Amino acid sequence: MSNISLWDKSKVKSIELKNRFIRSALWMKMADEDGHINSNLIEHYISLAKGGVALIITGYAFISDEERPNPRMLGISNDSFIEEYKELTEAVHCEGSKIALQMVLGGSQNHHPDSQNMRILGPSAVKNRVTGITPVEATKDDIHEVIDKFALAAERAKKSGFDAVQIHAAHGYFLSQFLTPYYNRRTDEYGGDINNRARIIYEVIGAVREKVGEDYPIMIKLNFDDFMDKNEGLVMDDALYVFEKVDKLGVDIIEVSAVNESSGKGIGPARTGIKTLAEQSYFREQTEKVAQIVDAKVVLMGGNRSVEVMENILETSEINYFSIARPLLCETDLINKWKDNKFYSPKCISCNKCWETEPNSCIFNRR
Repeated sequence: MSNISLWDKSKVKSIELKNRFIRSALWMKMADEDGHINSNLIEHYISLAKGGVALIITGYAFISDEERPNPRMLGISNDSFIEEYKELTEAVHCEGSKIALQMVLGGSQNHHPDSQNMRILGPSAVKNRVTGITPVEATKDDIHEVIDKFALAAERAKKSGFDAVQIHAAHGYFLSQFLTPYYNRRTDEYGGDINNRARIIYEVIGAVREKVGEDYPIMIKLNFDDFMDKNEGLVMDDALYVFEKVDKLGVDIIEVSAVNESSGKGIGPARTGIKTLAEQSYFREQTEKVAQIVDAKVVLMGGNRSVEVMENILETSEINYFSIARPLLCETDLINKWKDNKFYSPKCISCNKCWETEPNSCIFNRR
């Protein structure tokens, strides 16, 4: 494996990636109130493409006109989005990069100021510890409708020129909550043991595949652990079972994450205060375990800041790609800087101050 490099080209079904760097999904707070894009958002993604990243994963896009977890996020809930996204995908392609759309249903992890006027579903009618929202327990008809909405959203994304779709099943959003015993107290085939709790995710994958075809890459973002109290959250042993199953179902790229943002513990996947090499790439150990048991390409996210560290991981594990968000918000050309100088130290200090503005912006770039 000594010849492997962060700058290798690789193929995932129908797409070729120019290196091993992925821009992880990031809600930019930059779309309009109905989820439609604008020139500022297009320019941001163009700058990422020019900056050298191989694959951009957009901020999450809502799949339902009935709910959206945050304001000014992207949408993919109806056909009105297709033509405008074509402008975005073509612009990114012109700069030599690929782009994937992340799809989400929010559920009770909803911070939208108009949430009281939305029909918010959950696996069970359990009050969300963070938002205070008690969702409507999804009926089987609701579940089938959600599955259809994911599939139709993926079909729209393909028509829009996106190179792949990513199913967001992490961090405490709707699909993630089905994996979490605290929020999923069902007694039917969508609750109970881990196979039942993950059933909706398996069915979403199957429905998406049916719509997009065999050659189109399907990605998924999944937790390896919710970091909740005993018997409340998804844990590693159950997560490994789910990772193996989604791999067998034909998911092409798995981005491994963690943390249920509705745990009530006030933690998120983006850690602060990353100062040492040892604190970087902080999901490495768990992601390596996932990479050992699946055939899909595996993406390591979380605190990737050093070429030296990532090279070591690439050479000593089965991990294939590295996703980065906050440092690329600070420096959209970071990948090109690393290509010119592998010892370049990113400006990002992992302070999470980027979430404080609308749109999101790094403190180093504010006037």
